[in-house]
Amino acid sequence: MSEGAPLTRQTDVSSKRRIVLVTGLSGAGKTSALKAFEDAGYYCIDNLPPSMIPDVLALVSTEEEDTAGMVVVVDIRGRQYFGEEIEKGLDFVRGESNWEPQIIFIEADDRTLVRRYKESRRPHPAATDGNILAGIRTERRFLASLRQSADIIVDTSGLSAVEARKRFARLVGASTRRLSVSLISFGFKHGTPLDVDMLLDVRFLPNPYYDLELRPLTGHDVPVRDAVLSQNDTKEFLARLRDLLGFLIPRYVAEGKTYFTLGIGCTGGRHRSVTIVEEVARHLKESNIEGPEIDLFVRHRDLES
Repeated sequence: MSEGAPLTRQTDVSSKRRIVLVTGLSGAGKTSALKAFEDAGYYCIDNLPPSMIPDVLALVSTEEEDTAGMVVVVDIRGRQYFGEEIEKGLDFVRGESNWEPQIIFIEADDRTLVRRYKESRRPHPAATDGNILAGIRTERRFLASLRQSADIIVDTSGLSAVEARKRFARLVGASTRRLSVSLISFGFKHGTPLDVDMLLDVRFLPNPYYDLELRPLTGHDVPVRDAVLSQNDTKEFLARLRDLLGFLIPRYVAEGKTYFTLGIGCTGGRHRSVTIVEEVARHLKESNIEGPEIDLFVRHRDLES
């Protein structure tokens, strides 16, 4: 994953302190996210019943000079506290003039979560019969409503521990008035990403895979880039996509959206989609898109497949 510089000028961030509800799938990285917030000076609580949020806010408010904000982790371990209890807690926060609520949902694909649990040899909290995959799918269904309410969704599939820490560190630094734009290349034969807001298919472009000299290379290599970008259809596609993003991104910011994830897929996720994502990222870095500061994230999901 490569992380770009801010795309636009920085504006004044909200004077409100953040209360962040971190939730998501077991094994996806909630502990790492909590640690990133803790290192940044946030008051962090793991597995707090949402009904206690007002009491904790009162406590944290007395330490205003020493605390950047508050982070609460809610997950399947506290299943009896979901539903109305969470809504009541968030409604209380929304009514507090000095606090800005935010929900961050952390997830990963089934294959990644199964691998992580097998490597850690820890039991999955929803796998009552030892079936890790069944537990993951149960938990995914159980948390579906919270995912729909999330302000930010972070997919850690394919990220190394170092890359995940960097992603969470950038997330800690981003206020709710900043827009995180994520560009993901992928291969359709490996499945579509879970967390995209928009998905584009570039399989209409000639496939470098069928050129024996280009096959072992990737979209990062100059010969592949030249082969893809020299196509007339590629040039027209990129021109239209640049216009679309130039139209959408400022409007997403104006609407208060805090994240936008664009997935671009080809067959294997190694050639065309990689080149297109890198070219779009280059354009966005060079563009002066009107609005608050924007964080750019680039991930090539299937390059290591």
